[in-house]
Amino acid sequence: MTALVTFGETMLRLSPPRGERLETARELEVQAGGAESNVAVAATRLGGDAAWFSKLPDSPLGRRIVGELRSHGVDTDGVVWTDDARQGVYYLEHGASPRPTNVVYDRADAAVTTLETGETDLDAVRDAEVCYTSGITPALSETLRETTADVLDAAQDAGTTTAFDLNYRTKLWSPEEAAEGYRALLGSVDLLFAAERDAATVLGRDGDAESVARGLAEDYGIETVVVTRGEEGSLAVSGGAVSEQGVYEAETRDAIGTGDAFVGGYLAKHLDGGSVAESLQWASATASLKRTVDGDIAVVNPEDVERVVADEGDGISR
Repeated sequence: MTALVTFGETMLRLSPPRGERLETARELEVQAGGAESNVAVAATRLGGDAAWFSKLPDSPLGRRIVGELRSHGVDTDGVVWTDDARQGVYYLEHGASPRPTNVVYDRADAAVTTLETGETDLDAVRDAEVCYTSGITPALSETLRETTADVLDAAQDAGTTTAFDLNYRTKLWSPEEAAEGYRALLGSVDLLFAAERDAATVLGRDGDAESVARGLAEDYGIETVVVTRGEEGSLAVSGGAVSEQGVYEAETRDAIGTGDAFVGGYLAKHLDGGSVAESLQWASATASLKRTVDGDIAVVNPEDVERVVADEGDGISR
C-alpha cells in the first residue's frame, strides 16, 4: 500500500542558460517537470511514501522521466507504456526585468492524453491514503477528463482521501471550459487547493480567502479547502475551523513548481498525522525552499523544512 498516489502528465523541461534566448541558444538543460509528479517527489523527499502514474512513450525520452522520478524515491510501477505516442516537452526561457520568463509548450498528442480508466491500476488508488491530481490533467483531453473523474470517484468510494489543485492554466483552456470541468469534479474532492486568483477567474468566487474557502466547502461538500494568496500566505477552512499561515521569505532562484511544492509539503505533513495548521506550515516552508532551487522539483529534506519552520514560524490558528 502506497500512502500517496498521484497521476497526471510529466513533461521534459528544456531551458537555455540564464541570459540566453531560445532562438539563439546552443545548449538546453533537460529536467523532468509535471504538477503531480512534483508533488509526489516533494512528499517522498519529506519522508512520505508516494507513487505516480501516467502514460509515457516507450522511448529514451519517456524512460528519462521515469529515471528521474525514481531517483527521488517515487514509485513509478503504475506507468502505462505505449509505442504509439510522443513525449510532451516544454521550453522555459528565464526572464530578467523587464523581460518576463516565458514558457512554450510542445505537448499536443502526448501519450498521457490517451490514458483511459481501464489502463490504470484503480486498486492502487483504492488502497492509498490520499489520491492527488490537479486541474491540468482534465484540461489535456476529453479522455483525461473522463479518466480523472473515474479515478477520483473510485478513490472516494473506497475511503481514500481525494486531493485536487485547481491549477488553472490559460494556455490549456478558457475560464468557461475550466469552470465546467472543475464543477464536474469538485463533488468528488475531499481536500481542495485553490489559488485565490484561480477561484475568482474560473469559478467567480470573489471576496476574502475565508469566504471563498467556506463557500467552496459548503457548495461542494469538501472537507478541507486551502486557499493560497501569494505574498499574503495561505488560509484553510476545515470542519468549520480556520487556520492561516504566512509566507517564509526566500531568495528566488526559480519560481516554477512553487505551488506543487506547497501541496507536496502539505500532504507530507498531513500523512504524518499533522494538523491542518501544521500541514500549512510545512507547505509554506517547502514552497519557500523550492524557490531557491533550479528546476520544477523541490529538492528538499525534512531537516530543511523543520529549520525554516523553527526559525520563522508564523502560523495562526483559530
